[in-house]
Amino acid sequence: MTTRSIEILVGLFIAAGCAALLVLAMKVSNLTDFSGGNGYQVYAYFNDIGGLKINAPVTAAGVQVGRVDAIKYDPKNFEAKVVMTINDKYHDFPVDSSASIYTAGLLGAQYIALSPGASEQALKNGSRIQYTQSAVVLEKIIGQLMVKLTSK
Repeated sequence: MTTRSIEILVGLFIAAGCAALLVLAMKVSNLTDFSGGNGYQVYAYFNDIGGLKINAPVTAAGVQVGRVDAIKYDPKNFEAKVVMTINDKYHDFPVDSSASIYTAGLLGAQYIALSPGASEQALKNGSRIQYTQSAVVLEKIIGQLMVKLTSK
């Protein structure tokens, strides 16, 4: 093999490695899971969002149906406002659906789980999800446990 062909092979190997790193970075950041764009936005207020991040998945029955688009602090309500985009394929969530923040695994990333209600009316673009459950923050639970254990 000539030196020139070895250099080309090494170059192709490095290019393939860079492409693999790019795909891995997109997978880790949830950019490939949900393309967005075609969907409607709904929002919900939470007392504590824990470590919820933008682009976090929104699921229903374990299936990703959308993602978190924006997280803001509302100074009037003293709560976090989370804006989610739900894919148009899932346009029939009842207006009395609830949203809860869960953690994937013990220390995994946080996501929002939607539980459908029983109403006949469906959520529309700009609707508010009234019923929410904030994130369970592991540090708070450990702190409460430590106080309880040391107070005896």
